[in-house]
Amino acid sequence: MYDLADVLPDAELDPGTNLLIAGPPLTGKRRIALDILASGSTQDEGSIVVTTKDSAEKIIEEYASRVGNVDAVDVGIVDCVTKQRGVGNVKDDARIKYASSPVDMTGIGIKLSEFLEEFYDVRGHRKNRILLHSVSTLLMYSDLQTVFRFLHVFTGRVQSADALGVYVIDSTAHDDQTMNTLKQLFDAVIEVEEGEGEEPTLHTAGIATR
Repeated sequence: MYDLADVLPDAELDPGTNLLIAGPPLTGKRRIALDILASGSTQDEGSIVVTTKDSAEKIIEEYASRVGNVDAVDVGIVDCVTKQRGVGNVKDDARIKYASSPVDMTGIGIKLSEFLEEFYDVRGHRKNRILLHSVSTLLMYSDLQTVFRFLHVFTGRVQSADALGVYVIDSTAHDDQTMNTLKQLFDAVIEVEEGEGEEPTLHTAGIATR
């Protein structure tokens, strides 16, 4: 089982679960998603971030603020941004693998599979958490049908690896039909709304609590 720690303290998710975090901009979706991954890292689980919005360096910086010494945890990043921005001659290493752009869904899938295989077979992690941030960026570059097919394969990989998949989407950027179509792919959903105070309001579906 995977716990959601600080986000939903009493919640547990089965291995192979795909969780969608949806809500308007600036409601803390990304923070919640990174917190879910970081809580796995503190339990010696593997963490993989597929980033279509921010560079790997920015993700590592944010991750370090959650886990302390980022070199002490196993986190892998599939960076879909840096090459698209034309940044130098970047090469894959133990922590970062580069896809050419958010349109390169075949490349993204290959890099994810490489990390999963390495984390499971080489680094010995039987539990891994995978974050895709963000589905909305994929929809900016490709049509719904293409993104749906990609996510169908992506969620299947998570399921077959007994991992936990976490996906972030800006719900206000897409029409109801798009949201309803994509939600079919996920086992559980956290809807984030602006709260009256600092903290967002969370509505959950498909998440069992202890």
